[in-house]
Amino acid sequence: MTENTLPSTKPYLIRAIHEWCTDNGFTPYIAVQVDGRVRVPREHVRDGQIVLNVGYEATGGLQIGNDLISFQARFGGVARDISFPVGNVAAIYARENGAGMAFEPESAAADAAPPETPPPSGDGPEPRPPPGGRPKLQRIK
Repeated sequence: MTENTLPSTKPYLIRAIHEWCTDNGFTPYIAVQVDGRVRVPREHVRDGQIVLNVGYEATGGLQIGNDLISFQARFGGVARDISFPVGNVAAIYARENGAGMAFEPESAAADAAPPETPPPSGDGPEPRPPPGGRPKLQRIK
């Protein structure tokens, strides 16, 4: 097999981190880049991303497949069907300590516009720092 025909390791790593969180009493959270292929409550999307609790206590029928993650979850007491491509997962981590793994979302790379040319010599707005409040991801050894 060549490198181009090998299956992605991403769904296997997502399942492994999910299992690690569950086995150690942590709450697994998944950050998902939202695009047209993602079925989530749009009112909970912030800055093109949604963070979901994917613990067994918060989901029904959780399926972490090689191409798609799907489950049912309650939002404001209303059961909703959730599904998104594995490629849209930006991170999976434990809520309690931030340990987990971040990924380059495939949808962001495919849908991204070409980078803008920087404005000449300070004539444009100052670049903004990345938004705060994001979880700190740590490598699991």
